[in-house]
Amino acid sequence: MKKLTPRIIMAISFLVIAALACGAPAGDEVSTEAPTEAATEAATEAPTEASAPPAEPDIEHTTIPVSLPEDQNGQAADFDSSNVLENNSLIGGDRFTFGRFERPFNANTMDMYFPQLDIVNTQVHQDDTWIYGSVTLKELQEASSSDEKYAIELDVTLDGKGDWLVIANKPESTDWTVKTVRVYNDANKDVGGEMPTLTDDPAVTGDGFETLVFEEGVGDDPDTAWVRLSPNDSNTIEFSVKKSAIGNPTQFMINMWAGTSLLDAGIFDMNDKFTHEEAGAADAGLEYFYPIKAVSEVDNSCRMAVGFQPNGSEPGICPVPQSVQSAPVPPGTSCPVGTYLICLNGNCFCMPLIFIPPTDPPPVP
Repeated sequence: MKKLTPRIIMAISFLVIAALACGAPAGDEVSTEAPTEAATEAATEAPTEASAPPAEPDIEHTTIPVSLPEDQNGQAADFDSSNVLENNSLIGGDRFTFGRFERPFNANTMDMYFPQLDIVNTQVHQDDTWIYGSVTLKELQEASSSDEKYAIELDVTLDGKGDWLVIANKPESTDWTVKTVRVYNDANKDVGGEMPTLTDDPAVTGDGFETLVFEEGVGDDPDTAWVRLSPNDSNTIEFSVKKSAIGNPTQFMINMWAGTSLLDAGIFDMNDKFTHEEAGAADAGLEYFYPIKAVSEVDNSCRMAVGFQPNGSEPGICPVPQSVQSAPVPPGTSCPVGTYLICLNGNCFCMPLIFIPPTDPPPVP
C-alpha cells in the first residue's frame, strides 16, 4: 500500500468537512416543511373577542313622553296660504322687519306653493314633566323625511330672545322618537340682537343658537326631546321637551317653525341676518321689496304665552284681546277672512292677521 502523504491527508479531511457542512441545516434558513395541523389552525384562527373594537353602547331611555294632556295652554292659528295662487289673493301675516314669515313659496317667481311648509295651526300643552308643542301643516304628506325641517322656539326669559330651539325632520311614525331631533341653546344671548324679533340696524353678527346640547339621544339627558306624527292628525307634528333639561321654566313664550335649508340654528334671528332687500317680501303691496328672494320656503307662527297673562307688548307675542271677558267664538265657528283664532284662558277669539303697521317704509337711498 502506498503511504499517505500529509498533503493527501489534508485533502481528504477538507472533503469530509465540506460534506458534513452541506448536510447540516442552516441556522437562519426558512424550513420548506409543510406546517403541522396545529400550526395551520393557529394561523387561520379569527382575532379573539378581546382584540376587536368595543361596540358602542345603546342609548337607554328612562323617561318617554305619553299622550298630550287634554287641556291645552295655548292655541294660535296661522295664515293659510293655500288659496293665494289660485285666487291671486294677498298674503297675510308676513312682515320681515317684525320677524313674521309667511313664505311657503319658492323664491323670486313665487309660483310654487309648498303645503308641507304652510303652518295653519299651533298648540302648546304641558304636564309635570314635558312641554308639548304641536304644529299643524296644510298638507304634511307631501313632505319628505329629509328635506323639510320643523321646530319649536322657546323664550324662557320673556325678553323676546329665543333661548332654546328644538328642531327635527319630518318623523316617520306616530311613535315618539329622538331620531333627527336636535336641541340648541343660545348660551351667549346674541339671538335677536339689540331689538328682539325686530330687524336690527346695523345687522347682527352673532352666531344664533350656537350650542348643540342634544342630538338624537346624545347629551347630558338622553330623554331631552322627542318628536312624532300626531296619532290623531296626519298633518300635525308633535314635539316634547323635558322641562328639567331647559331649567324647569314656569313661564315662557313659544312659537313654531317650518322650513328647509334656511331653517338653520346658526342664522337666527333671520331678519337680523338678511337685509329686507335681500330677503324680499311676500306682500305685493310692499313694492320696494316684493317678491320674496333669499328668505323663502319658511313659515313661522306668533308666540304664545304660557304661565302668565301677556299685556301685548312682549316681542313676537300673538295679538292679545283687550279683554278676556269678550264673547268667545262659539264652538264649531270659524274665523272670518283676515282674522285668525287665538285661545286664552279657555276662551277663543278671532284676531286680525295684520296687527302691525300695514306698510314698511321705503329703503333708505
